[in-house]
Amino acid sequence: MAEKKGLDEVPIGATGTFTKTVSESDVYLYAGITGDLHPNHLNEEFMKGGRFGRRIAHGTLMMGFMSAASANLYLGRTASIGYDRVRFVKPVFFGDTITTEYKVREVDHDKQRVYADVTCRNQNGETVAVAVNVRAYVG
Repeated sequence: MAEKKGLDEVPIGATGTFTKTVSESDVYLYAGITGDLHPNHLNEEFMKGGRFGRRIAHGTLMMGFMSAASANLYLGRTASIGYDRVRFVKPVFFGDTITTEYKVREVDHDKQRVYADVTCRNQNGETVAVAVNVRAYVG
């Protein structure tokens, strides 16, 4: 019963947010940490000739923002066990301000899981990334 009580602390519809303006430093630090040095992210001249006309942030950086949004919301003793249906819908450019919303949509007591819809939007309200986060109760 103690496990179920722990998940009862997680209300459906609970929402956490995280907002950050993506800087050149963010992208370069992320590239260095991950080893993803693709010119899409680091070479302005290379990107001038492409579809977007300028460098773009790593899509997976948005997943870091998703994690930060979940950290801003108390979800009991749970830990992320992954993201499902991850999509990078639009490019994120240097200087974009991204607001990430993490919203609990389901608590499955039998599987000891919490499911949340996660959406990243830019300063224009355009969706740039989406996912479903799955968290497990770790009591």
